[in-house]
Amino acid sequence: MTFHNDTITFLRLQLLLLFCFLSPATFSAEYIPSTLDGPFVPVTVPLDTSLRGKAIDLPDTDPRVRRHVTGFEPEQISLSLSSDYDSIWVSWITGEFQIGKNVKPLDPTSIDSIVQFGTLRHSLSHEAKGHSLVYNQLYPFDGLLNYTSGIIHHVRITGLKPSTVYYYRCGDPSRHAMSKIHHFRTMPVSSPSSYPGRIAVVGDLGLTYNTTDTITHLLQNSPDLVLLIGDVSYANLYLTNGTSSDCYSCSFSDTPIHETYQPRWDYWGRFMETLTSKVPLMVIEGNHEIELQAENKTFEAYSSRFAFPFKESGSSSKMYYSFNAGGIHFVMLGAYISFDKSEEQYEWLKKDLAKFDRFITPWLVVSWHPPWYSTYTAHYREAECMKEAMEELLYSYGTDIVFNGHVHAYERSNRVYNYELDPCGPVYIVVGDGGNREKMAIEHADEPGKCPDPLTTPDPAMGGEFCGWNFTATGKFCWDQQPEYSALRESSFGHGILEVKNETWALWTWYRNQDSSSKVGDQIYIVRQPDLCSRHNRLVDHC
Repeated sequence: MTFHNDTITFLRLQLLLLFCFLSPATFSAEYIPSTLDGPFVPVTVPLDTSLRGKAIDLPDTDPRVRRHVTGFEPEQISLSLSSDYDSIWVSWITGEFQIGKNVKPLDPTSIDSIVQFGTLRHSLSHEAKGHSLVYNQLYPFDGLLNYTSGIIHHVRITGLKPSTVYYYRCGDPSRHAMSKIHHFRTMPVSSPSSYPGRIAVVGDLGLTYNTTDTITHLLQNSPDLVLLIGDVSYANLYLTNGTSSDCYSCSFSDTPIHETYQPRWDYWGRFMETLTSKVPLMVIEGNHEIELQAENKTFEAYSSRFAFPFKESGSSSKMYYSFNAGGIHFVMLGAYISFDKSEEQYEWLKKDLAKFDRFITPWLVVSWHPPWYSTYTAHYREAECMKEAMEELLYSYGTDIVFNGHVHAYERSNRVYNYELDPCGPVYIVVGDGGNREKMAIEHADEPGKCPDPLTTPDPAMGGEFCGWNFTATGKFCWDQQPEYSALRESSFGHGILEVKNETWALWTWYRNQDSSSKVGDQIYIVRQPDLCSRHNRLVDHC
């Protein structure tokens, strides 16, 4: 679909006159609204308590999480993108993990990391080699069990053609330990006219029966790429002996350290392999990935199990990175590493945004875990310090869409900047409704008596500082009704699909787990307005 600027301007004026400040519910079932029709009157979908799903973890006896390979055959195979279409990462695990008081790590050098690949299934004529590692989760306290992983392999394949199906198998052929043949499709070339067909977006997955519903529905939508916006396995809801709780601090307040049960990561990798062995998965860390252990080490499972294009994108940390997928530039930010303007992440972000070219990648999509714009009491304004540090920079470069998780519900904003409606601000979408066992968020901070005490909102994992001095127009910490920046909110489990149609139009669809795969819970065209907002697409002064 191609539009000329004068045609766009005329249509926009007509639409604004007709539809401004209407609710999405106003439109007929056949009509899909767009952000040009907004801003929308805030809508809260009533809570249906009969559709809470089954927020219970899969047990280790479930066949979907059991180990089905022998010896050093690969398992937990996953893909992730490099910085552009011409390379991709393949990751897998060989050997068995160990958990106990005394564990002996496997030797990563004992087996090779090889991927054989090609465009013909019966002729895998190319080969790439990579590196391997193991990680440990150690607890220097009596009675706690230690963990050491299987051998984790990461291989980067380069020299790939865009929009091409490749077949591959991974492992060590010298030990007759190769996987079966899998396949993937590379991303299209970065240009204003080429985009991945469907990008799935999900957060706070865990490994519950709700999770299985989410992934089943997601697979039915045949995504080309998956974004996982933090909180992966929820292994930190467990003690090292495998005992678990929906609320760790409620049940295990007397433990000497916040324990984890690392085998849950292996169970998660096995369950997800059906998806991750054929569709690239791009992950950013959440608070459940912190996993403190001996010597104050954190994020060991997260940083070891996944491959990230951090070096390719000029980052020095796996906690933040960027990549291209067709005409979209994705930026993945770390909320649990320093984000102040004087810190390395902020400097990297400035450089990354300065380099990205709207003539090559017109769309700018940014993701991190805890939301800046959420009206639920859960984690309300928890990331305010990060917002204070980074919002102006992201706004000045014309960020189009922001995806967050953390809050276990769905919410989509009108275009917003600094809590005010702004036609050049991003659309913020919270998709922390992947299915984890901590259950859904159902209370809103604007309900009578539900506004949190401001001083209780900072998160120690994000520095613990209070930055919420930007009160509402009435001088209150919370609004007394659903804020005008909040277009739609609903407490249901599900996932979203982003389909970028061209350099200015993208279709966002949110699917609820309780519905059939053909029914949508929310759908809207997100429309870029480069002629209106071009003055925001450059850095002014952020010293």
